[in-house]
Amino acid sequence: MKINSYLDSTYLKTPAQSGLSEEETLKIVIDLAQEAIDNDIFAVMIRPDYVKPVRTFLTEKNANVVIGTVIGFHEGTYSIEYKLAEAKKAIEDGVDELDFVINYEAYKSGELELVKKEFVQCTQLCLEHGKIAKWIIEIAALTDNQIADITNKIATWAEESFKDEDLEKIFVKSSTGFYQTEGGKPNGATVEGIQIMLANAGKLPVKAAGGVRTPEEAENMINMGVKRIGTSSAKALIKNENISGGY
Repeated sequence: MKINSYLDSTYLKTPAQSGLSEEETLKIVIDLAQEAIDNDIFAVMIRPDYVKPVRTFLTEKNANVVIGTVIGFHEGTYSIEYKLAEAKKAIEDGVDELDFVINYEAYKSGELELVKKEFVQCTQLCLEHGKIAKWIIEIAALTDNQIADITNKIATWAEESFKDEDLEKIFVKSSTGFYQTEGGKPNGATVEGIQIMLANAGKLPVKAAGGVRTPEEAENMINMGVKRIGTSSAKALIKNENISGGY
């Protein structure tokens, strides 16, 4: 199986998180884009600040690599207005896909109208501009019942609010890769978590992010029904090299 076309090659650390400069971080994301070109990787997933220069780079290379970015990352607790503004700027800068962190803390507190409003308004913005919207639910922060419920709610809201032909452009995604778990528990996609998502996502596609360490694991996720895989080790995954830690 050629897994390249399922992969979102990811670098989401800020300079402050990595201890690198802005210039060093920009070089990393440009190199990531070149690596995607060289290895026929579907997409690069980067922070909003780097969308514009990566778009310029890919245009100069006449490359068809998709650019994705993250919105409301990584906590998800930003206001709807903040997420909309961040998304609009990314769209203006040339992004193709936007991965929003849903306000899962609001969901857990029972503030469903706020979560629904956020989902509908941000997804509408993406669809109006011909973009893909993905919704990160952060499965490591949820119980199995909560994973099932929020996935089902997102699917229901999508089917209520948008045209049937648009549903393939609205993903449910497992993880940010930044959530701090206790006791060594995984903070990314797990087979069990993805199974629950797939069983409750209705017509929406599912993206598994983090925790995929081998080509066999990637193929298993794809065979389960996952449409995309987020990984910070895309090249190593393709070439079956050792992967250790991280997203």
